[in-house]
Amino acid sequence: MINRVVLVGRLTKDPELRYTPNGVASCRFTVAVNRTFQNQQGDREADYISCQAWRKQAENLANFMKKASLIGLEGRIQTGSYEGQDGKRVYTTDIVADSIQFLEPRNSTGGSQGTSNYESSTNYHGANTGAPQGQNYGNNQPNYTRADEDPFANSKGPIEVSQDDLPF
Repeated sequence: MINRVVLVGRLTKDPELRYTPNGVASCRFTVAVNRTFQNQQGDREADYISCQAWRKQAENLANFMKKASLIGLEGRIQTGSYEGQDGKRVYTTDIVADSIQFLEPRNSTGGSQGTSNYESSTNYHGANTGAPQGQNYGNNQPNYTRADEDPFANSKGPIEVSQDDLPF
């Protein structure tokens, strides 16, 4: 059986970090994910998906991301139920995140201004370590070539490729 979910969207509000009585970090948050099609008025609608993160990735999410931050996550669907105040059964569906990627720089204003890819997951720099407070990761990111730039513009002459270099 397979239960995998992959989402890319924006946080609808600042993540709120909480701790269980046993001291385990937990963070509930909602991700707005745009639909791939437009409605009859030509507008793009969004789905608002309830999510949950635990332990170090919950702490990293709360410390480094804020409302409108673009994130990607991979996780699983978890359903549950409880008895509401009116005595009726209330059913819940949440995404429990196994891995969360921060898809834009920390100082971004929520626009698509960056190509950085920060990651926060249970194996981020080891299972029990996390990103130090106050460190600016923007300077440590690889310098990616823009898609509209020619990576071979400065090369002189033909590029030599042997059969051993080909993956097929």
